Amino acid sequence: MRKEQRLTTFSALGALLIQHNIRGAKMTQNSADANQNHHTPTVLPSAPHSPLHPELKQLLPQEAFAMLQSKGVVFIDIRSEMEFFFVGNPKGAINIPWQDAPDFELNPNFIKEVAHVAKTDQPLILICRSGHRSIDAGNALIAAGFHDVYHVVEGFEGDRDEQHHRSTVNGWRFRGLPWVQC
Repeated sequence: MRKEQRLTTFSALGALLIQHNIRGAKMTQNSADANQNHHTPTVLPSAPHSPLHPELKQLLPQEAFAMLQSKGVVFIDIRSEMEFFFVGNPKGAINIPWQDAPDFELNPNFIKEVAHVAKTDQPLILICRSGHRSIDAGNALIAAGFHDVYHVVEGFEGDRDEQHHRSTVNGWRFRGLPWVQC
């Protein structure tokens, strides 16, 4: 796809996300913020979180794993293909990158690719590295008409510790939940 087309798609997704904020929708973090305060080591977040769409639900890794035991729940790892294969991934997750190599631009087919594996009323759980990109992807899915979207707050690798290492403070892998690596 040409760069101009990708930029147009990015602008359209961005406009959908911004539109919710312009309409005055209250976008705040919910009680998951309080759950992140239980860490003893210093947590160095990757980047500031985007505002949550009011309908985007949050789950801790353990809650996501419990929910995945139910039939009909679709688990999507939105990290890049390289992260998915080489860093590892939650067992059973489908990889649909929100952004991918080589330029790490937004995937212009993200919504369409998700629609191939899930219905708009089907529960979707999104996971990324540390719970940031999954907010953006979840917001976009809700804006596109998906109704039951969750994101894993701590992500797969979690936040960084004092030495800037991941998987030492929180996250799917830190919690000892099932994962695989190529």
